[in-house]
Amino acid sequence: MFYLDDIGRYFLMLKGVFSRMTKGSVIRNLIFKEIDDLIIGSLGITVFLAFFIGAVVAIQTALNLTNPLIPKKLIAFASRQSVILEFAPTFISVIMAGKVGSFITSSIGTMRVTEQIDALEVMGINSLNYLIFPKIIAMLTYPFVIAIAMFTGIFGAYVAGVYGGFVSTSDFLTGLREEFIPYHLVYAFIKTFLYSFLLATIPSFHGYYMKGGALEVGKASTSAFVWTTVVIIISNYVLTQLLLS
Repeated sequence: MFYLDDIGRYFLMLKGVFSRMTKGSVIRNLIFKEIDDLIIGSLGITVFLAFFIGAVVAIQTALNLTNPLIPKKLIAFASRQSVILEFAPTFISVIMAGKVGSFITSSIGTMRVTEQIDALEVMGINSLNYLIFPKIIAMLTYPFVIAIAMFTGIFGAYVAGVYGGFVSTSDFLTGLREEFIPYHLVYAFIKTFLYSFLLATIPSFHGYYMKGGALEVGKASTSAFVWTTVVIIISNYVLTQLLLS
């Protein structure tokens, strides 16, 4: 029953987010601030992780192709498929659940602890719309981050495969283009759009409805990371069944 109560409050929160909209000029400034904090601030760690994930996938694939009859171009093919279908959209989103999610939960939770949210309500401002709506809109640009992660991951696979002596440049480029299905990109970005909404709303829920003091802010951030990750993994399974089967 406790979980059902939380699910119900989550959907009621979403209803409140999209009602009693804050003044457009104020929201616009908040959106740009959230894009800077949540998206631009995440580019560095995303590029770093994606590059080395792609490199590791290429190396592990190369080391398992022990049969000389198997063409080396499969290194690029396997790296492309792994990065585009799973590692870029899902693995990076799990990492972002820790970075972005914790930031959102702690920032809103601190406002709850210091009674800033109560002050917004006293002034007649819809605090749900004021605090959470800009984060949702800002996270709609999250697929841009995943697109960069895909490119960087494949580039990392190229560097590790070619400069590691596992595959030639021509074989890598051939494997990269072989049997490419554009729909796989559509599938990846559909997942990413859903993840962006989850990354914005689940941590916001845990921050907005937390109770207690500074210690509880840390606990709420941990809980937000766990539940965001769980929902992302479940969503990944459901979407894969629906869109690829």
